[in-house]
Amino acid sequence: MCGIAGCWTPGGCNEAATEAAVRGMALAVRHRGPDDAGTWCDGSAGIAFGHRRLSILDLSPLGHQPMTSASGRWVLNYNGEIYNFAELRVSLESAGVRFRGHSDTEILVEAIAQWGVTETLRRAAGQFAFGVWDRETRTLHLARDRFGEKPLYYGWMGGTFLFGSELKSMRAHPAWRGTVDRGALSLYLRYNCVPAPFSIYEGIRKLLPGHVATLAGPGEPSIAPYWSLEDAVLAGERDPLEGSDAELVGLTEERLRESIAQQMVADVPLGALLSGGIDSTTVVALMQAQSARPIRTFTIGFHEDGFNEAEHAKAVARHLGTDHTELYVTPQQALEVIPHLPMMYDEPFGDSSQVPTFLVAQLARQHVTVALSGDGGDEMFGGYSRYFLGERIWRRISSVPRPVRLASAAAIRAVPPPTWQRLFDVVQSALPAKRRLPHAGDRMHKLAGVFQAETGLDMYRLLLSHWGQPDALVVDGHEPASRHATMARHLSQASLIERMMFTDAQTYLPDDIMVKVDRATMAVSLESRAPFLDHRVAEFAWRLPMRMKVRDGVGKWVLREVLDRHVPRELVERPKMGFGVPIDRWLRGPLRDWAATLLAPERLRREGFLRPAEITARWHEHVAGTRNWQYQLWDVLMFQAWLEDERGQRPAVAAA
Repeated sequence: MCGIAGCWTPGGCNEAATEAAVRGMALAVRHRGPDDAGTWCDGSAGIAFGHRRLSILDLSPLGHQPMTSASGRWVLNYNGEIYNFAELRVSLESAGVRFRGHSDTEILVEAIAQWGVTETLRRAAGQFAFGVWDRETRTLHLARDRFGEKPLYYGWMGGTFLFGSELKSMRAHPAWRGTVDRGALSLYLRYNCVPAPFSIYEGIRKLLPGHVATLAGPGEPSIAPYWSLEDAVLAGERDPLEGSDAELVGLTEERLRESIAQQMVADVPLGALLSGGIDSTTVVALMQAQSARPIRTFTIGFHEDGFNEAEHAKAVARHLGTDHTELYVTPQQALEVIPHLPMMYDEPFGDSSQVPTFLVAQLARQHVTVALSGDGGDEMFGGYSRYFLGERIWRRISSVPRPVRLASAAAIRAVPPPTWQRLFDVVQSALPAKRRLPHAGDRMHKLAGVFQAETGLDMYRLLLSHWGQPDALVVDGHEPASRHATMARHLSQASLIERMMFTDAQTYLPDDIMVKVDRATMAVSLESRAPFLDHRVAEFAWRLPMRMKVRDGVGKWVLREVLDRHVPRELVERPKMGFGVPIDRWLRGPLRDWAATLLAPERLRREGFLRPAEITARWHEHVAGTRNWQYQLWDVLMFQAWLEDERGQRPAVAAA
């Protein structure tokens, strides 16, 4: 895995100055590639590439980048892994192509020379982002993998076009002038991440997953998809897999084994991140089944109740016979990560599981350079509990006329959440504590918002929203239309659960999960791979009948059946815990002074981005323990911390 950067000034440039600028851009992402560095510049064309290499395949200098094709026409600046590189190499050699080394970079650039950019993208399976320059036509192409596993930002700064793996590389260019996009800030406060194609800066965009951008001169690039999950879903509807349950379970295991086998290819030490849940355990079980020696597995644990999966992971590792490493993290160790988050994530990012994700990546990197994970299993096979909750809620409320629902919502909101909480406390007083509904008052008010939904997906969007009316919070904010509103519009035959899965795979997965994993792993120069996100696995999953994914209110049914062949069900059959940290408690304890400083009303007014009234009210309620606003407050805190870091004044976190 690597870091890429580039700049283009159509009409030409000072070659020495431009090469120095792009070298600085690459240096800013050196954590993504500590093993090698390279630059390439064509002053007459005004184009320059910078590269940082994390060597995974062909560790020799023959894998050095930027790389020029044998013909001299194409110059490639590439970040990623092509998992079917061996198949592509055979096809190219049969067409007369000869190779100097064994890197997938050389295979990719020669494939482009042989087949063109779009056809190569359609044939390639992997995770990647790259820029490739056509010296003959003086055209720049940018491309990103199908599920957005690897990042790619781009945009104009005056007369210079910039692109890079991370925003920090673009900020390193002398032409950089960044202005916060208040519309993107509104989107961030709703979704706790900035969804593509937006970035936190005006005029800077993220390339959508599965798309290629082409730029032949001044102006905005033309952008087109080379692969579409929607097409895969519709193809699955037209040609569903047939067979008995046992036959389809066998096909699923076969498909996953193939994906995992290809992703286990590396010339450096390899392991896996193991939580002990269904997804990561499936990956590890199928890795171990194909390995002659114990697979290295890694888990972190917390001493706080409700946040520790380490014991479950340890039991799975013991059963499978992996070489297991676990680390129990103290609150102090976790808190020490927080000051580094703004620099690590480059733009506001509010998923608090970023903290344990970084810690487990840091642990793994002490032993391996590549780690496989279970990311994508929920989206591909219907695993999130919110799918079943959302379907139940919509089934019950959609039969009620909307005017009645609107009136009910108003009645619910007329009762303050603390009053609702007291009522629920009385009703639930006879129940064991673990069976009582937590935060009942807050949930009632969120339910009132759901009552206003016009469609099932509109309801789902409201369920996912952190701040329901972010424009009321952002000074001069105007929330732009996002892809969430238009997802699944052509999937008329799909169930609501399938449409929620599809929406997550196109939004939450690339904008939140993959951002979290990429930045956390790359911060420690660890390559993460996700076998569930091989597009061939996704296409297969969408051909499976829905009964194989969701059955009797339980998701990932087929994965559970595959796993039964390798691990006793009692080792993994438990409520989904997630991968978080006790932010609610920390904000009332060791993080209280840090948070209070960032949320001070006078500070918010002075900075001019956020209106302080509602933030201050929620902060006081949270500190008092009358309400739990951890997610909403964490979103604001991560923006405030990012803003301070962006201005070069990183805040300190004093841990108790």
